[in-house]
Amino acid sequence: MKVLLLFVCALCAVQGNLAPFITPCKPSDRKCLKTSAQKAVPVFAAGVPALGLETLDPMHMARIKANQAGLDMDFKNTVVKGLRNCEVIDLQRLQHRTLFDLKCSVTLIGDYKLGGRLLIMPIEGHGRYKIKIRDILVKVVLDIGERTVDGEQYWTVSNWRHSYEVLTNAEFQFQNLFNGQKQLADAVHSFANSNWQGIFQEVAPPIVKAIVARIVEETVKFFNKVPIKDLVVQ
Repeated sequence: MKVLLLFVCALCAVQGNLAPFITPCKPSDRKCLKTSAQKAVPVFAAGVPALGLETLDPMHMARIKANQAGLDMDFKNTVVKGLRNCEVIDLQRLQHRTLFDLKCSVTLIGDYKLGGRLLIMPIEGHGRYKIKIRDILVKVVLDIGERTVDGEQYWTVSNWRHSYEVLTNAEFQFQNLFNGQKQLADAVHSFANSNWQGIFQEVAPPIVKAIVARIVEETVKFFNKVPIKDLVVQ
């Protein structure tokens, strides 16, 4: 999901050996930025040890815990796959902001614990889970600043925000709902997958935010390593 994001940090250009996987672009050349970022997505997703960047596909998340609309959620040991195939829809580099749109299809697998209400249905269970998200469009805005280290200028990310929508669908599978009562579990799965839009809005926000946060974290590492003069073609 989301997007979900800043493999696209490749939003400009890097010359030399620090990031040879990025093609230099002018900040105003959105076509070049998009093409350059798209080529960088699978490289960024695989991780770049020389820059201290961790692997994003698969992405491992230890725990996501939240309560939304009366639903207690606890997801552990989640593995996210599919980010290497994300499509960069748009990328803009403004003076103090970077904006990009990323479309992805991802699969999440891990351990869950749920309790409360899923829209109108009661739900309770714990065990393994799988969520498939097909074509999630994530829009991200980064607030960009600058800092100086040893005479070199580097970008900083002071804040970020995101929004998203699923363009195709989402599919939910939760093992051991209601302690294995198949009839109740089947009813919940049928309801959830028939009303995936509403379910997604209840279950997904903390998950999507966690994924985007990880991508932003890796982007900040990238900006810490590569000076602005190597990222911008004037």
